[in-house]
Amino acid sequence: MELIVASTVGVLTAGGVYLLLRLRTFPVILGLALLSYAVNVFLFASGRLAIDQSPILAKYGEATYTDPLPQALVLTAIVISFGMTAVLVMIGLGAYLEAESDRVDIEPEMRDATDKGESA
Repeated sequence: MELIVASTVGVLTAGGVYLLLRLRTFPVILGLALLSYAVNVFLFASGRLAIDQSPILAKYGEATYTDPLPQALVLTAIVISFGMTAVLVMIGLGAYLEAESDRVDIEPEMRDATDKGESA
């Protein structure tokens, strides 16, 4: 189980970093979302991966339980990442409507030259 979770965190992180290095706005936003998912899975896994156990102490028996604090942190992180993604989408949409391009590295002089079909 730990190998699957560790592999998932690694794949999400690698995909997020790859998308962050793209030169377009929308893949950068998706890359940030993937990185936040990787952090959420990592935080969730830090509370011990226990199968078929209650998140609180059992009434009788030994004290085997999963830690509820990482679960609360993940829920908070999900809400924060959703809000952050919404703000980034609106900023990216505003930049696209203003510049008529979603590239993040293009300068205004080069944009005018590429719109006219000239090569720089």
